[in-house]
Amino acid sequence: MTNNSILIDSHAHIYYRDYAGDFDEMLKRAADAGVGAMVVVGTDIESSRESVELAEKYPQMYAAVGIHPHDAGRVTEQCYSIIRDLARSSAKVVAIGEIGLDFYRDLCPRDEQEIVFRRFLRLANELEMPVVIHDRDAHECVLAILREEGVRRGVLHCFSGDAAMAAEAIAMGFYLSIPGTVTYPSNEALRNVVRSVSIDRLLVETDCPYLTPAPHRGRRNEPAYVRLAAEKVSEIKGLSLEDVARITTKNCRNLFGIHLWNQSAKIAYMIRNSLYLNITNRCSNRCSFCAKFDDFTVKGHNLLLDGEPSFEEIMAAVGSPEGIDEVVFCGYGESLIRLDLVKQVAAELKQRGYHIRINTDGQANLVHKRNILPELAGLVDSISVSLNAPDSATYDRLCNTPFGEAGFEGVCDFIRVAREYVPQVVASAVTVPGVDMEACRRLAGSLGVEFRVREYTEVG
Repeated sequence: MTNNSILIDSHAHIYYRDYAGDFDEMLKRAADAGVGAMVVVGTDIESSRESVELAEKYPQMYAAVGIHPHDAGRVTEQCYSIIRDLARSSAKVVAIGEIGLDFYRDLCPRDEQEIVFRRFLRLANELEMPVVIHDRDAHECVLAILREEGVRRGVLHCFSGDAAMAAEAIAMGFYLSIPGTVTYPSNEALRNVVRSVSIDRLLVETDCPYLTPAPHRGRRNEPAYVRLAAEKVSEIKGLSLEDVARITTKNCRNLFGIHLWNQSAKIAYMIRNSLYLNITNRCSNRCSFCAKFDDFTVKGHNLLLDGEPSFEEIMAAVGSPEGIDEVVFCGYGESLIRLDLVKQVAAELKQRGYHIRINTDGQANLVHKRNILPELAGLVDSISVSLNAPDSATYDRLCNTPFGEAGFEGVCDFIRVAREYVPQVVASAVTVPGVDMEACRRLAGSLGVEFRVREYTEVG
């Protein structure tokens, strides 16, 4: 794995005696598996102290401090003070947890669990820290308490709810952490959750020494095995392992403040087996559904450029990649605004034998006030055009085109004419609620091109 594609085990209990005999070897196996960091999570006063000690001793470790709901009945006022002091004791303490509710084993009366849970949530709010939530058979109650206490930063660890709960938790601002149980043949429910939500809201974890993934079930779990959970997530999401590592590690950075690599803007960036080129921040439209208004990262890559790169800077960023499927002009802005540069770069990369694709809003002819498509002939192998609506009124409402009524007609004309100059033309639409996908599909068919649906919750 590359430096910016390393994994974080977001939930580990490596202070247990299970690791006493091979602790150093366990850490080496984790490093060899691409695990660059781990969050060591306390479950009581003693283990919270041990988590902080480990985080202070090892540069790749961070700590969370809290008391598990099983022990809620033993929590005193002094316990809250100790956890508060531990949280303040080191910059490497990144969360309050593991806290929550467990209505499966019921080792502590439920009303006592709820009281303690609320107190720790208030402590986290006081300290302005995220929370690590344990939730077992207490889904509705956990979400209700989080909502009532106004907590909006945290992770539901070892997520065990359904897709509806996942959507609700994400809407509240939470991340979901996926453990090795996602590899179990019988756990289709968790795989359905992974399918249903954006990878930008997922973490991966081991919860070691528990929940050992296949094919190691029956043995002690350890941080190296977080790679197996990440591999299953990549399979489910149709991404590379490097994509999942980069994105989930970026998610840990956003939640816990763990910075493992330079997050400066990218000109050239990989998703799956495609190399993307990001050459401008400028865009023709201001689409209401565009992800960049919420976050300037796509699949873990920072795409907000400090300036517009030159031909030389772009080619230096491209380098000499081998084994890629295609080079795609697609970034923070609309590439065809810089038409001359696109032609120059595409000509050079075509000479090297690369397949060239352009993702565009289809308004280049309106921007440049001429038909630019003949200029792409022989340079571009495929072009994907954002149709996004079946009619002018819907398009204008969603895309805020500066061209008024001409905007939608311009996109349709661009798609229709593109077939004469580009071997493959695809019209796409994002599943924005309320947009008639079948009407978009019929329109694409009438324009004589393929149609692709792009999920609203998945960018890139």
